[in-house]
Amino acid sequence: MPGARSIMNSGPIRNGSTQAAPPETAPLLRLDDFLPHRLNVLSSLVSQALTQVYGRYGIGIPEWRVLVTLGQNGVMTGKAVGAQTHMHKTKVSRAVAQLEQRKLVARRANRADLRESFLTLTPAGRQVYEELAPSALAFMDRLAEVVAPADRPAFDRAVKLLTERSAELVGEVERGAI
Repeated sequence: MPGARSIMNSGPIRNGSTQAAPPETAPLLRLDDFLPHRLNVLSSLVSQALTQVYGRYGIGIPEWRVLVTLGQNGVMTGKAVGAQTHMHKTKVSRAVAQLEQRKLVARRANRADLRESFLTLTPAGRQVYEELAPSALAFMDRLAEVVAPADRPAFDRAVKLLTERSAELVGEVERGAI
């Protein structure tokens, strides 16, 4: 069967090797060269490593983001936390509930809009934030040490521009332009 060979060779080779057979034509897209994939892998690996810093406090990524955002900004609404961290409102809500249960975050009703609350760190939450911040900064320094000091401003600009462009593309997708 003419097409059967390519279907059979699309997985591992039968001789025990885990390498796939080479494609008969050049691939249209190579995942290892695809910037969105590379950024996703980088993000995943950084998150896994950073978990060692805040994981000892029994919090996960969403809780970490809420804790640090409130530590940085003080009083905020859940909606504002979500906007700043780019987290969906349900993820923010679950993270806040977990932190509130552990008495790290306090919630106060917004009298002007009873549908939302003001969030702030409790003294215990502030203490965790202040204990975690130096370790998180040390982690960031270790991560960034592979980028030469002279290259860091260009790297920071590139990350900022990629972040801004990604936000623009999200907007275009939501408007149906893409």
